[in-house]
Amino acid sequence: MEVAISRFKRCDMVKVIGRINSQTAPQLAETFKGILDEERHRIVFDMSEVDFISSAGLRVLIDVQKTCKRWNRGEVALARVPQRIHETLDLAGFVPLFRLFDSTVEAVGSL
Repeated sequence: MEVAISRFKRCDMVKVIGRINSQTAPQLAETFKGILDEERHRIVFDMSEVDFISSAGLRVLIDVQKTCKRWNRGEVALARVPQRIHETLDLAGFVPLFRLFDSTVEAVGSL
């Protein structure tokens, strides 16, 4: 799994390439923790090149969303979610918990 971070004035964008599973989820959690430790709570997660996400990856997403939304500071927006990953999020009941966008430009503009 490869992780890339882009910083913008209003938010940060995290892009993952590859699989998010029990071995790679801790790396993703550390990436998000680094952003949150800098008091930046508006995050766009570009999932366009995510091939697979396990329950460990879903747990990371929920933890980060809860931290961002605490005290109404920000949120995590999901951008360019592949159909297969969207089905996984829907099956887990996570779709109502996140705002989903078809492009990263829309997602960054919304935060």
